Amino acid sequence: MTRTAWLRRNQIAVYAVAVALALGAATMRPGATPALGRVVDPVLAVLLYVTFLEVPFVRFRAAFTDARFLAAALSTNFLVVPVVAWALTRPLAGDPVILVGALLVLLTPCIDYVITFTGIAGGDAEQLTAATPALMLVQLALLPAYLWLFTGGRIVGVVEVGPFLEAFATIIALPLALAWATEAWAERADAGRRVQSAMGALPVPMLALTLFVVIASQFPRVNAAFDRIAAVVPVYVAFLAVMVAVGRVAAGVFDLDLGESRALVFTSVTRNSLVVLPLALALPDGYALAPAVVVTQTLVELAGMLVLTRAVPRWILPGTPDPAVAAGGSSDD
Repeated sequence: MTRTAWLRRNQIAVYAVAVALALGAATMRPGATPALGRVVDPVLAVLLYVTFLEVPFVRFRAAFTDARFLAAALSTNFLVVPVVAWALTRPLAGDPVILVGALLVLLTPCIDYVITFTGIAGGDAEQLTAATPALMLVQLALLPAYLWLFTGGRIVGVVEVGPFLEAFATIIALPLALAWATEAWAERADAGRRVQSAMGALPVPMLALTLFVVIASQFPRVNAAFDRIAAVVPVYVAFLAVMVAVGRVAAGVFDLDLGESRALVFTSVTRNSLVVLPLALALPDGYALAPAVVVTQTLVELAGMLVLTRAVPRWILPGTPDPAVAAGGSSDD
């Protein structure tokens, strides 16, 4: 078994080790970890580059033409999720800082490690990868409006669109363009094929590194104010449970196949904590706890993924999909 195949087969264990190391580093050297926050964006951009590179451009274009899956993903994430997020965060309304942090992450669907976990569960990782630019663009457009609506206008003037545009350009558009350019180069030259092959070994290590950097840089804040932040934990757990059920029902409503149905469940559940963290860090001083609220969701969600990557294919959406659908992140490579 090659090193890459071993990493893919054991990737959940690799991520668990990365999280444990991050928690250890943040606990033993809390003064050193804030410096890691400065490398979150570049590390995340590299992660998305190697993730996009795993889906051949021809398949990417074909997947993007599936209007039914795209409609299901957009409807679930931007019509149903806001209602669920609003209802679940009502107990947090008395603490604007905690509320804003929770809404930032719950209102934004994941566009990075959701692809990996979808693949592990036998879901259609290619369809989900194709949908990520649309998911990012729509959350860019709707997040300010939903934040304004759900906070009663208290967030006006606090969240700016500029950082979100910058995040889209550097974390989504640039990696996607580079992935397409690399694939085009690989079609024409041996050197390009060697580069593309070498990049194939990076998705699991890069996700592990991203988790380490994000969690280690923010955990001291979580630990220092856990008495306030603890209120969001049951909200995040409830969100996981509710959205699994919603995703399962929506898959039936849109008549998706098995791989697409699993992908829809995962995009409904997972949130964009890694990408919105830079936005939370850019908030004014009075919102200094918001990044810790975002990272707390990451920790809860990762624990949930350990359960869902097994529960979805075994009990929630059992069956055997086309083996090709998991090509974007299968643990059996």
